[in-house]
Amino acid sequence: MTLSVDLLATIALELQNSLSQHDRFQRLVNSLRQLLRCDASALLRYEASHFHPLATSGLASDVAGRRFKLADHPRLEAIARAGDVVRFPADSELPDPFDCLIPHHDKLKVHACIGLPLFAQHELIGALTFDDLVPGKFDGFSDEELRLISALASAALSNALLLSRLERQSLTLPENARQAASPVTSEMIGRSAAMQQLKKEIAIVAGSGLNVLITGETGVGKELVAQGIHRLSPQANKALVYLNCAALPENVAESELFGHVKGAFTGAIHHRVGKFEMADNGTLFLDEIGELSLSLQAKLLRVLQYGDLQRVGDDSSRRVNVRVLAATNRCLKQAVEQGGFRADLFHRLSVFPMHVPPLRQRVDDIVLLAGFFIEQARVRLGIKQLALNADAIAKLEGYSWPGNIRELEHTLYRAAVMVRAAYPQSALFITPSFINLPEEPPGPPQASAPRDAGHEELQGDLQAATRGFQRRVISATLAAHQGNWSASARTLGLDTANLHRLAKRLGLK
Repeated sequence: MTLSVDLLATIALELQNSLSQHDRFQRLVNSLRQLLRCDASALLRYEASHFHPLATSGLASDVAGRRFKLADHPRLEAIARAGDVVRFPADSELPDPFDCLIPHHDKLKVHACIGLPLFAQHELIGALTFDDLVPGKFDGFSDEELRLISALASAALSNALLLSRLERQSLTLPENARQAASPVTSEMIGRSAAMQQLKKEIAIVAGSGLNVLITGETGVGKELVAQGIHRLSPQANKALVYLNCAALPENVAESELFGHVKGAFTGAIHHRVGKFEMADNGTLFLDEIGELSLSLQAKLLRVLQYGDLQRVGDDSSRRVNVRVLAATNRCLKQAVEQGGFRADLFHRLSVFPMHVPPLRQRVDDIVLLAGFFIEQARVRLGIKQLALNADAIAKLEGYSWPGNIRELEHTLYRAAVMVRAAYPQSALFITPSFINLPEEPPGPPQASAPRDAGHEELQGDLQAATRGFQRRVISATLAAHQGNWSASARTLGLDTANLHRLAKRLGLK
């Protein structure tokens, strides 16, 4: 069996077209999977001792959100260290990271596996993996043919990374900020249109030095946005200091912000440096800024306007140069109108306002986030393999997530603990019965089903009943809006594109 030169040439040409990076990579892995006639293929990017999936074919959808740490995956570590084609024997004792992650073959282990490390100027930038359930599947392909594939993928990935670096340079960021690797623990997971727009705004404002007001519901990841802005900013090599304003009693909040001198009040037995001085020449992140008292707001405004602060009990002033990123889950405009927040401070903070969308408006990202958290839970709990089945994913995507990403994370960790206790085996699958979610609040009146329509929901399992209820709610809402999908999406609190996708999954389109 030999590789088709014509097909390789076609793949090379396709990589040069005007598709987005993700679509280009997806086409690459799809074509290579077809070329090698294997069950699964994956393109991975290497960063900070982790492999990040860029595109997969034939693997479970949540794999795209997983982050594979080399220390936890010896087979991937072997690929990273090899420097050439790696062929794993069918009886290899090294666990395969994609075992049980090939749909419709959940109980079968990968038997044939090839890894191709990808390099740019002798530096590891990624890897290609090919997997099949049939031993000896790749015996007909020579190492020379596989190296040709590796060279093709290396060039495509290298070009993409180069373009990414050039885009960052265009933001006039300092060299240390451009080269700083994103820690996996603070990575913003998501490919939805809403997340792409948010990431674009972060890249735009990061190098500006402007104060930023980050708004959004509890649990959407406002702190991750602040970390992303700081990481790409000219202050990236300086401190990012965090302060939760909601956790501060009024009598200690001023000391936390500005510091105090010895003897300033009972218990002040030594000088204390405040958060503003800690963040001098760096970034201060004020979480829950809306909870500060009006008196502290006035003092905060002075520091933002003039850069001068006074420690509690000190007559002298100190100069600081601090960029402030503030976050709140409150509507500060409404608080200003009601007199609970200073208008001048609001305008000083919100030079560049950013809104983090709730998870229910990012349905496409749920499976990626689930994969990310499932991999973390697998490692933390010492489970050999942990996966979600299709019904579990459908249940996650059908829930509104009032607690947003934080609620999703806790739900999946709880499910992982429960499934491990119920089935203490090496490979475990999370099914809908292990995903414990609170009952959804009733929908809007115009979307309600007839009173007697609910009886059929009680005849099947919970997942089927949930899908049936969703179908009726969406159908009733569409009918109430004369088939207008945009108006129906607003009524249901969904993005229009997400409503279309949900309707398609439910068989309404």
